[in-house]
Amino acid sequence: MASTAPGPSDGEHERRTPNPAAAGRPAEPGPAPPPPRYPPPGSVEGDHRETSEGDAGELVPRTERDAGAWLLCAGLGFVVGQVASAILLYAVAAATGHSSDVARLAAQPVPPAWVVVSGLVGLWFGFVGAVVFASRSRGTGSLRRDMGLEVRPWDILIGPALGLAGQLLLLPLLYFPLEHVVRHLDQRLNAPAKHLTGGFPGSDLAVIAVLTVVVVPVVEELFFRGLVLRALLRVFARAGPVVGVALAAVADGVIFGLAHFELLQLLGLAAFGVVLALMAYKFRRLGPGIFAHGMFNLLAILSVGGVLH
Repeated sequence: MASTAPGPSDGEHERRTPNPAAAGRPAEPGPAPPPPRYPPPGSVEGDHRETSEGDAGELVPRTERDAGAWLLCAGLGFVVGQVASAILLYAVAAATGHSSDVARLAAQPVPPAWVVVSGLVGLWFGFVGAVVFASRSRGTGSLRRDMGLEVRPWDILIGPALGLAGQLLLLPLLYFPLEHVVRHLDQRLNAPAKHLTGGFPGSDLAVIAVLTVVVVPVVEELFFRGLVLRALLRVFARAGPVVGVALAAVADGVIFGLAHFELLQLLGLAAFGVVLALMAYKFRRLGPGIFAHGMFNLLAILSVGGVLH
């Protein structure tokens, strides 16, 4: 009867297996580490990318390269918005017989309502276009998932309260040291709001007020706290969950302030922009910031109208 020799045991087989590193051959490199996540994965329901396998991926923009593309979209969207505003302004001026007076009318302390509306609509074209293009080209295509465009019932209470605090507490504290340095500080701070809404007849004022309080917050929060902030969060993610978020929020606030082209108001706009950025990060959605932004603008209009002092 033939006998078979016993094979090596598992332990012996492991001991006999050559080690590439020990033999002088370089070990094969392992898989590259994944990009840093923000915020911690699993913290937000419905706000993660869905991969083809159906599992939850990372928040978009997924990589720093995607974040750079988003920021490029934001810059191009801002430029396109400025150009579209100018084109629309001259088109409306030509249709109303004011082609030769555009520069003079736009420079007035209180320009005609059609000048204000043309400027706003043209700018929105660039902002919204950039958001949609970034979402479809380097995101999931869903503004809710990519930009956090979501409103919940509690946002109606949280947002206006923070908007009130921004106008009635934050701005007075910031500008208190300047009251004895800058002459006619209140009038100069209210000049942009007066340029936007002051002096219009009832119907025009109603239209401008609705646009400023309802539409402007949605568009600007989508652009600054959706597109720009989320890209900055990815860019600064390697700095850590605290420092990275702080850097992204401050950078977003400064960009928000600079985009308004108002030197004296830059401090207040940047500070409130930081508040809105932290709100967007904390709540993982734009709803609270939209209502806060709307209340902030409403109080500015009421201040110009003499209702609020």
